Amino acid sequence: MRKYNWRTGCDVEATLSVIGGRWKPVLVCHLLNGRKRFGELRRLTPNATERMITLQLRELESDGVVNRHVYAEVPPRVEYELSGFGRSLEPILLLMQEWGRTFKQRKLAELSEA
Repeated sequence: MRKYNWRTGCDVEATLSVIGGRWKPVLVCHLLNGRKRFGELRRLTPNATERMITLQLRELESDGVVNRHVYAEVPPRVEYELSGFGRSLEPILLLMQEWGRTFKQRKLAELSEA
């Protein structure tokens, strides 16, 4: 269970309590492109374990960021998509993506000079 004091915690901490960690922002970024099945998300995040993806998706769902759709089929089919509230994270994640791209280029340039 994540610990955050909703009365005294700062606003950045509140945001990080929802999208903090290594895989949540990555999963949300993948869902910006539309609804995905669990297997697709697993393929898109090969460095994350299946268990970690499951746990992160559950937390995102409990925070109202992700909607989970289960279809009564054999075998069962589960799809995930961003909720309207989850879509509000798009500008934040796009800025993080741009910052990361710039940082990677900087690091690669440093490595090539060494």
